[in-house]
Amino acid sequence: MKPAKPSAYPSHKNRVLKEGFKTSSNFYASDKILRNYLKSNISKDGLSYMQDKLELQGKESAGRMNELSLTADKNGPELEKRNAYGETINEFKFHPAYWQLRDIAVQSEMFRVKWEPSLKARFKHERHSLGFSTGYLYAMSESGLYCPLCMTDGGARLVDMYCDEEDKERILSKIYTNSPEELFTGAMFLTEKAGGSDVGNNIVTASELNGKLYHLNGEKWFCSNTNADFIFALARTDENVAGTRGLSIFLIDKHLPDGTKNPIDVIRIKDKLGMRSMVSSECMLTDTIGKLVGEEQGGFKIMAEMLNISRLYNSVAALTCGRRALIEAYQFLSYRKTFGKDILEHALIRTKLTELGSLHVANFYLVWRAIKALDLADNGDEKEKELFRLINPMSKKWSAETGVYIVRESMELMGGLGYIEDTLIPKIMRDVMVTPIWEGSGNIIVLDMMRAMAKSKGFEMLCAEISKSAKGSTQHGTWLMKELEVLAAFPKKLTSLPQDEMEATAKPFFEKLTSLYQISLLIDAMNEESNKWLKPAINYLIGKYEPSVLKEEKPISVEEVKNLIAWEF
Repeated sequence: MKPAKPSAYPSHKNRVLKEGFKTSSNFYASDKILRNYLKSNISKDGLSYMQDKLELQGKESAGRMNELSLTADKNGPELEKRNAYGETINEFKFHPAYWQLRDIAVQSEMFRVKWEPSLKARFKHERHSLGFSTGYLYAMSESGLYCPLCMTDGGARLVDMYCDEEDKERILSKIYTNSPEELFTGAMFLTEKAGGSDVGNNIVTASELNGKLYHLNGEKWFCSNTNADFIFALARTDENVAGTRGLSIFLIDKHLPDGTKNPIDVIRIKDKLGMRSMVSSECMLTDTIGKLVGEEQGGFKIMAEMLNISRLYNSVAALTCGRRALIEAYQFLSYRKTFGKDILEHALIRTKLTELGSLHVANFYLVWRAIKALDLADNGDEKEKELFRLINPMSKKWSAETGVYIVRESMELMGGLGYIEDTLIPKIMRDVMVTPIWEGSGNIIVLDMMRAMAKSKGFEMLCAEISKSAKGSTQHGTWLMKELEVLAAFPKKLTSLPQDEMEATAKPFFEKLTSLYQISLLIDAMNEESNKWLKPAINYLIGKYEPSVLKEEKPISVEEVKNLIAWEF
């Protein structure tokens, strides 16, 4: 008897994904959450002005920016220490993809809408929100260059607030330019070996040269965007004045008035885990010329303004890394079939997507509330200024920690494919890992929130906002008010504890406070469209907030998962 012929290889079944797989062609058009928020919180004039920029940036982020980002990541900057004649030049060489990504940033008008004089006046009440609207979309594809862009915007704020008119005109016009070739980028030289997060331990010195001009000498340990056109650096004019009280701040131009380079010796490029498209270095200042900004020994207070902007950018970057990773996984899972059925039909997959989607929604509204608070504070709202002092570090900490978690879990949802460099997830994972560290690590942020609670009325403002949400909610109001009463009374006990116990207790307290505030923000954001993603997110957050007990769990449906992710493609 002849053996049976083997059947033909079923190549039509040998697929990772089902036929018809597609991804978003425009991140702005796809993101229902972002579109709904902007429509609900931005003026008609502001949204009308930004509409074509949002659509174009959404298209760029979903399209060519992906290849450019991966290319720039794999071909990071190189240091050309000397030229052929043995002269030290300290020049950086970037892949063309880097410059193309920078061109797209200028095209997005994330700076122009904030700093061009007529637009700054026209949109004074919402210019931060407008700038971050295209920045959010940009960072979904390239978080590496988002760091130099962050430094540039923060630097622009210091120039605008503290520099003289000549410097304002000279620098700001190069920031709000719509010509990529003219763009100036900024940097913040803050960290030193001796200091780290303890900035008051910095030792770089400044000696008066002529009037407001000083010679700066010493080593700066972590200088991101080292190729910047202008830099703000802290240094000591009097070594006998210790701590942050003794720090002054200086404006350093890349080129001196005669066209020669200001002496900054680059010791080496930092070999970072992620954010590889942009340059971070160790630099030695040797008679580097800096111009005193503001009053002598008043530098730390001025630098705090730039730090506040940087923390917002850090929050947006963490938020978008998590969003992009979640979307990559969601688009993949929507066309994946395992164990005889579509993967979204599996309860454990839906349970995980519910968790990740809810965490994103919660952080989205927290981060954008911080952006809104800055807009209002900059327009003289003292209550919002007090609130911003607390919720800016709050949103920075929780968006970063949650962003890392969302990316990691999204990688797992894609299985082995999510671990492969052909996909975007590994790059996103490397990039997002810096967000809990930059601009204040988690422990520093807890201490900062403790100071904010003690020295400002931010905590009272936050509690009043939660109380207002509770009074307006028929479904969750009673529960929200009950939990608020417990938290509102706790700071008196917290501040009466010994320092060690106070610090150890502060972290879980702020975690509870953040979660409760996020729930109240979601309640406030309810409208006919947003209900679809806010309701499941609120239910998840309340369930997570309450003490965990073993009970029967019913996963949400496939349709509810799609509503929660709120992504069209």
